[in-house]
Amino acid sequence: MSPSASPLFEGVFVRRLLAIAFPIALQVMLFSSRSLVDILMLGQLNELDVAAIGIAGRALFVVTIMLFGVTTGGALLAAQYWGAGNQHGMKQSVALTLTMTTLVATLAALVFLVLPEQVIGLATNNPEVIARGAEYLQITAVSLYAVSWGSSVSVGLRAMHQPAISTLFSAVGIALNLFLNWVLIFGNLGMPAYGIAGAAWATAISGLVEIALLFGYLHLKDHPIALRWSLFPEVFNAQMINRFLKLSLPTTFNHLAWSGGIFMYHVIIGQAGVDGLVALSVMTPIESLALAMLIGISNASAVLIGNQLGGSNMEQAYRQAWAVTVINFGFAVVTAAFMFLIRDPVLDLFAAMTPETRDLTEHFFMIFCVGMIVKSLPMTMIVGVLRAGGDIRFCFYQDIAAQWMIGIPLTAFCAFVLKLPLEWVYAMLVLEEVVKIVGSSIRIRSKAWMNNLVAG
Repeated sequence: MSPSASPLFEGVFVRRLLAIAFPIALQVMLFSSRSLVDILMLGQLNELDVAAIGIAGRALFVVTIMLFGVTTGGALLAAQYWGAGNQHGMKQSVALTLTMTTLVATLAALVFLVLPEQVIGLATNNPEVIARGAEYLQITAVSLYAVSWGSSVSVGLRAMHQPAISTLFSAVGIALNLFLNWVLIFGNLGMPAYGIAGAAWATAISGLVEIALLFGYLHLKDHPIALRWSLFPEVFNAQMINRFLKLSLPTTFNHLAWSGGIFMYHVIIGQAGVDGLVALSVMTPIESLALAMLIGISNASAVLIGNQLGGSNMEQAYRQAWAVTVINFGFAVVTAAFMFLIRDPVLDLFAAMTPETRDLTEHFFMIFCVGMIVKSLPMTMIVGVLRAGGDIRFCFYQDIAAQWMIGIPLTAFCAFVLKLPLEWVYAMLVLEEVVKIVGSSIRIRSKAWMNNLVAG
């Protein structure tokens, strides 16, 4: 990187980056802690509950990531409209995003309500795990609306550099979820002990209450993101919908392909037995918590670089692209070292694990600490840079090639043909990240991603 780029690592830029990244990271941690709390509490009762909620959680994760993909079009437009000083255009982007995510959430909820056993059965043949996971999935299907509406509103708040508002209400939601888990899982305060069903009801109720409070606050404060019904008819015009779909559809398919691939990795490891499922189920929320700051920086980068592109400051956007990549890598190294140090205390919290499962999970934990350092590079390049410029198709094709043409086939080959130990199979998940580092680096250097999406 040239010396002229060095100011990007200090002063206003870094402060703005972290000011946006910290609330987003906290929100990711709060979101991830919902599943972690469920697994920790259910882990006191039965390993099968942990396996069941792990599979159901991955199915919900696929839809959640797909919803985030739908919001990408609105996020890109909102960030660039805000950068161009067009507040009404930003509000229209949020309204259209909310409409589209609601449609997707409805379709996904219907699948989980009607076909829960089939969804859980993709990852395991254990009938008890299938029954428990299906029950959890049916109850939590309604929580997809909370994800839909919350992520749509966050699009506008992030564009305005105010992500802390939604983070605050996420904290309220997780506190309520924790309390309801304690009441409904174990049967406290005179309630019956519902076990895994109690965890599901706690997740659904707390999510809907969180969104109701957020919307109520925005309207009470007459916030610009407090959308009025009169705004929605404005967004139903061909030009706006086409622009939104042009940005969102590739990203949605990209997110669906990627999250579906993550589910496939779960299937591959799950077919080896319940021990692998339990270990993976324990690691999933831990991974999400550990990656929270990296996700926050990546999303904050997309906002700041999107602002630069919307203002046609192309050289500044290019310099910031490399700066945020280096910054996120540094945070990954520090986070990985910290996670390594706290491995044993963290795993001690999962009391129900058998010695065999504990040993396997410890190996998974070590592999993850190394993998997150590698993962930080393509995460920033793709989420924070390429998508900020609307380079959605490249990201989609790269994900398909890295994951579905290289990562998943080789992982399945190692698991089912070579029959390698599960630790080695789990380590294969890092392979696709290496492929993305190479492709994304070449793409950023080409500057083909640098587009002003709201010009004219």
